[in-house]
Amino acid sequence: MKIEHFAFNVSDPIAIAAWYCQHLGFTVKHKFDKAPDTHFLADETGQVMIEIYNNPSDQVPDYHNIDPLIVHLAFVSEDPDLDANRLVEAGAKVVDVVKLNDGSHLKMLKDPWGFSIQLCKRGTPMI
Repeated sequence: MKIEHFAFNVSDPIAIAAWYCQHLGFTVKHKFDKAPDTHFLADETGQVMIEIYNNPSDQVPDYHNIDPLIVHLAFVSEDPDLDANRLVEAGAKVVDVVKLNDGSHLKMLKDPWGFSIQLCKRGTPMI
């Protein structure tokens, strides 16, 4: 089995989809132009997708106050500092930086809606 997508309920899927496409390299694979404004976004490989939507039948989690270690979306980054600076200019916020003994460099950020994203440059790539 392989993962098709990971889904999460968000406050503004239209704006979030636009930001993720512009700043994180996603493309819209499919969307619904009416509530709950579901968007399926594929990463640059086209092999992994996230689904975002606003379903008012349940609450949108308070992503701003959820610890990034509970849930985050991780991206391979050749230069976490450069990518983090670019994302901060676009409204993200750096919340943690970790450098491991194996040479890994990890930066945890919150997107403008509070969802945690991690930039990973592994000492030994995992994928």
